[in-house]
Amino acid sequence: MGMQNKAISLNKPYETLSPEMVLNAVESLGFVCTGNFFPLNSYENRVYDVALEGHDNVIVKFYRPFRWNKKQLLEEHLFASQLQEHEVPVVAPLTFDGESIFEYQGYLFCLYPKRGGRAIELKTEEDFRHMGRLIARIHTVGSWDSYQHRPSLTVQTMGWDNLTHLRQSGHIPADMMTNYDMTVSNILTQLDALWGDREFNLRLHGDAHLGNILNDGDVFFVDLDDSVSGPAVQDLWLFVGGDRAEMAKQFGLLLEGYTQIRDFDFAELQLVEALRTLRMIHYTAWISKRWDDKAFPRSFPFFDSVDYWNRHLMDLKEQMSLIHEPFFAQI
Repeated sequence: MGMQNKAISLNKPYETLSPEMVLNAVESLGFVCTGNFFPLNSYENRVYDVALEGHDNVIVKFYRPFRWNKKQLLEEHLFASQLQEHEVPVVAPLTFDGESIFEYQGYLFCLYPKRGGRAIELKTEEDFRHMGRLIARIHTVGSWDSYQHRPSLTVQTMGWDNLTHLRQSGHIPADMMTNYDMTVSNILTQLDALWGDREFNLRLHGDAHLGNILNDGDVFFVDLDDSVSGPAVQDLWLFVGGDRAEMAKQFGLLLEGYTQIRDFDFAELQLVEALRTLRMIHYTAWISKRWDDKAFPRSFPFFDSVDYWNRHLMDLKEQMSLIHEPFFAQI
């Protein structure tokens, strides 16, 4: 990251981010802060609700150093702006003189309008259809352009790359290393065969789940921080739950709404368990990569236990039996 301050540590990236620096960064854009600000829950980035004199509060996001470069962030912001421009309900970054990403003392940051809301649930059949329509609208805009700098969701990026990290991390208990390595390598080899030579250039939300959707009278999406290119089904499968029959029913309703707006390639349904498996591996590697950030040992104290790794390995072995099972055949 060309603008990265050398004083910022890769292992302790927020060590120099003080409250005074947060307020000074906001004031560098011409605002006057009242001094009142409140940290918001965020593991990956640092996010604050900041009060301004003469203006509504703003949400300030300081991006985790060394994760995304400026070109990758600009692509995310452009996608969010395109969605907003075409009345897809997302919260996009604020722009000042045409810019949405700013730098202060080596940190890249942006501002969002403060928009509160309550968490939503999908309870009725129409709730699922409505969510399907919303995702289809995101994908319609997402299909109009493609990412040049953001990564694609693939078995390599979500699977093999994370396994390479975990092998070297020192977090896998020594007596489990061989079993874990063989199990994950076997799974990823199967996923490579299942995925085949398919390439997906569709811009996705990337982390579409109920925690990233709020309702203030209207339902809207937040946090495109994990936006990547990938299969459309990635933005759908996290909304379903229960036993396999219930998941099939919910998926059918999502797709009933989705296909009112946009065509769907039903062949992607065979990737659902593959995507679930990749997410499990990615989640474990994500915690491992962030372990030197003091927020992570506090929030995930179980991660360093043998019990965690035993459960994780058992879950992965269970996934091996599900990867090829067509439980959406009835849709």
